[in-house]
Formats: sequence, structure tokens, C-alpha cells
Amino acid sequence: MVAATGTTTVTVAVLRDWRGWPSRLVALWRRSLRFRTLTVTLVLTALAIFITCVTMALVIQNDLFESRKNQALEDASRAVNQAQNTLDVAEVGDDPAALSDLWDRIQDDLGRNSSSDMLAAIRINAEPSGVRLNGFTAGLSANHVSPAMRTWVVKFDDRQAWQSVGLPVDGGGEVPGIIVGQQLVVPEVGPFELYIAYDLADANQTLTFVQRTLWIAGIGLVAIVAVISWVVLRTVSTPIIEAAETSARLASGDLGVRLEVHGEDELATLGRSFNLMADSIEEQIKELGELSLVQQRFVSDVSHELRTPLTTIRLAADMLNDQRDEFDPTTARTAELLHTQVQRFETLLSDLLEISRYDAGSVQLEMEATSLAHLAEDVIEQMRPLADGRGSELRLVAPGGYSPVDMDPRRVRRVLRNLIGNAIEHGEGKPIVVTVDSNHDAVAAGVRDFGLGMTPEDAERVFDRFWRADPSRQRTIGGTGLGLSIALGDATLHNGTLEVWSERGVGTNFVLTLPRHEGTLQGESPVPLEPQETHSELSSMTQPIEVTDLRTALPAEDGSRS
Repeated sequence: MVAATGTTTVTVAVLRDWRGWPSRLVALWRRSLRFRTLTVTLVLTALAIFITCVTMALVIQNDLFESRKNQALEDASRAVNQAQNTLDVAEVGDDPAALSDLWDRIQDDLGRNSSSDMLAAIRINAEPSGVRLNGFTAGLSANHVSPAMRTWVVKFDDRQAWQSVGLPVDGGGEVPGIIVGQQLVVPEVGPFELYIAYDLADANQTLTFVQRTLWIAGIGLVAIVAVISWVVLRTVSTPIIEAAETSARLASGDLGVRLEVHGEDELATLGRSFNLMADSIEEQIKELGELSLVQQRFVSDVSHELRTPLTTIRLAADMLNDQRDEFDPTTARTAELLHTQVQRFETLLSDLLEISRYDAGSVQLEMEATSLAHLAEDVIEQMRPLADGRGSELRLVAPGGYSPVDMDPRRVRRVLRNLIGNAIEHGEGKPIVVTVDSNHDAVAAGVRDFGLGMTPEDAERVFDRFWRADPSRQRTIGGTGLGLSIALGDATLHNGTLEVWSERGVGTNFVLTLPRHEGTLQGESPVPLEPQETHSELSSMTQPIEVTDLRTALPAEDGSRS
């Protein structure tokens, strides 16, 4: 039983491997230039050799048959002519015995003068005459002669007729043959149908040998071409494969990799050109890296150097702004504008410092267990006065996201504040919906506004630094143009994602997704990126909305939807 089970297992494994061959061949066809070229070469070569062999076999068969047919016609004509001459010069008179002896001698002469011993003679005019003389058969039956051929022989007394037939052999079976028919006139008796059959078995054996030789030679040629093609392809494709692997290593960041160059041919020229290109790329990348370091250091140094005088200016601006009621209206407005722009300048310096830390890779997270839903509620309460001033109403919908998740609350708070601030600025005074939800793998927060929205081209660039969809439009709530870029960096630091969906005239939806556990984010976000509301639901969203009070909600301990 154990042996049978093992055999069955091996057989099943072989069958499974056989079923997987097509997919493996398709994959190899797509990935391997060598396999594809070798396959095409062998298929075309085999097709050409097959056509050549078939053509040669047919030509040889036709020529061999024509040659044997002409030999049979000449041999039969010679034998019949000799027999006819013998009959014409014979003087038998009215003696039946002499005529019968002559007829027997003619039969022997036909067998001796021709290369065949299969004969048949049939009297054409069977009407009674003065001399009674019957036909004969010698190894050939009249049944092997077709009626059409007999009609031709009877009709034309001076022409030969032939046909291809299968001649019986001893032991059963048939061999290819040919029957030649012609009239033979016996004096005082009348004409006879004379048929001589020729065995073409030797010609068939010769044709079989030639065909077998052609097929063996063709298969040998295909094998030779396969070996030659493999050697040539290996010689040509090996440098190409090495170049592809080296290019992949260069693209992955190994700037010191180079190709080995041998000889002076085209492949050697390609290798030298590739090495020169790699040298140039390595030099340019080093220059760009040095330039980036200089730029980062410059931004960081300038930001730090500006903080001291900016602090002094901010203190002076605060003092002037506190006493603006004592100034005349023009001076008071000037002091207010100075205070506002100094605050914006300070925010811009902070953002530039943060960006420089991201570029230098020196940002560290301060992780602690935090409820994303409660964090979103706090940010909404902070942003509510600003939203009320712009005529927008904030609504929090939180079916999940209550259970604590390890995150840097300061950075996540900054992301939410930035997203809600952008929604207030671009929401056109319409309601803003903040959705918090969770599943087994992640927690997410979405900020949806119903403002002007963006085109797909603008949405692709929304995270670029200092980029604005409408350059002529001024920032009204003090943005620096770096908020979304920093928010994307904060999400990336958490191994999360920050995505945007927007449609012109419908609105915009930003979704921040953070993983529950350490590692990369898996599965779909709990908050869908593209909203599913209908037009009627969108219209109802523009009506006054009551804010959900999270303090009365029961948190979901397992982090799933509550």
C-alpha cells in the first residue's frame, strides 16, 4: 500500500507539472529573448525543411513513377511488336493444330521478351469463325483491368493504354503496379486485348528509402541548426543579459557597477558607451547630492539665523498690535498687518525647518497610544471658530477609531488641522464632514468638503511644495504652501498614506490612513477615498447639521466599526 501510494503521488505530481507547462512557456516567452529567438528560428527552419522535404519527395516520386511507367510502356511495346511480327510472318494456313501451337509459342515469347510474367489476352470479337482460338491468363486476372481501359484498347487498335493498379502478391496484400494494354491481331482469327502487368514494388521500396533518408536528414538539419543557433544566441545574448542586469543594478542605486568590455565589435562599443553613461550619471548624482546637502544646510542655517531677529520683530509687532487702539486708523491697520505677517513668517520658518528635517532624514516619531476619533474631535473644536467665521459647519461622523493606536499625536494633529483648514478655505462656506473609522488593520480619517474641487491634473500636484491650483488666488487663513507636503511626510513616517479625491464642482476628499500595527499598511482603508453620496444626499448635506457628541458614544474596544 505504501508503494502504491507513493507511485500515485508521483504520478499526480507529474500530471500537475505537465498542466503547468503552458503557463511556464508563456512566461518564458515573455521574459527570455534567447528562448523567443531560438523558438522562432527553429520553427521557421523546421517549416522550411519540411516544405523542402515534402517537395523533394513528391518530385522524386513523380519522376520515379514516370521513369518506371515509360520503361513499362517501352517494354510492352517491344514485346507486342515482336509477337505481332511473328504472327504476321507465320504460315499456318487452315491448320488449327498449327495455329494453336503458334499461339502457345506467342504466349511464351511474350513472357520471355518482356520483363513481366503477368499476362492476359482476351479475344475482342467472340463471334464464331473458321478457327477456334481462346485467350489466356498468366498471373493476371481480367478483373484487374478497368472497363474504361478495355474500352480504350478495343477502340484504338494502334495505341497503348495504361493504368495504375494494386497487384496481388503471395500471402495476401497488394503492391503498386501498372498494366499496359494493346491490341494483338492473330491472322485468320482476329484481334485480342493483350495486357501486361508490371510490378512497381522495387520502385516503391526505393521511394520509401529516399523519403526516409530525406526525413532523417531534415531532422538532423533541424538539430544542427538548433545547436548553431544556441551557440550564436549565447554568444550574442550573454553581453545583452549582462547589460540588462547591470542596468537594473544601476537603477537600484549601485552607481559603481560597470560592464566588462572585450574586443572592438558592436557589443564592445555598447559596453563602453554604457560605462561612459554610468560614469556621467554617477557624477551628476553626486553633484546633485552635494547640491541638495548644501541646499538643506542653507535652508536650515537661514531658518535658525532668522529665528533670533524674528523673535525680536515678533515682540515688537505684538507690542504695537496691543497698543493699536491708541494709534490713528492708518497706523493701527499697519500694526495689525505687521502682526499678522510676522506670525505667518514665523509659521513659514517653522515649516521650512520641518521640511529640512524631512530632507535630511532626521525626523523621529514620538509614539504613544492615541484615539484617532478623540484627536479629531479636539482638532474640530479648535477649528470651529475659524469655520464659523467662514460660514462652514463642521460635522464629525465616527463609527470607529476609538480604541488607542500607536501614533505621534502631535504630527497627526497637525495633519488633521491642515486638512480641515484647507477644507475651510476652499469649502465655499458649505458643510465639512470629518469621518473617522477603523478596521482590523488600520484607522483612517477623511476630510470632505463640497467646494469647487480640482481637476485630476491639479489633484496630482496638490502635495507639491508651494503649489497652488489658482496662483491668482490669495491664501486667506495664513497658509504657507508647505502644509500638505508636511502632512504627506507625517503620514509616510507612520507607514501610512494620505490620498486625495477631487472632482470639479463636487468637492474634495482627503483620507489619512494609519496602520494599527508596526509595518506596512495592508488591506483597504476603512474610509473610502471616493465618496458614494448621490446628488440628493449632497444637496441634503448643505442643510444645517448637528455635530455628533463623541463623549456620549461608546468606544469600540476592538477597533472595529461600532
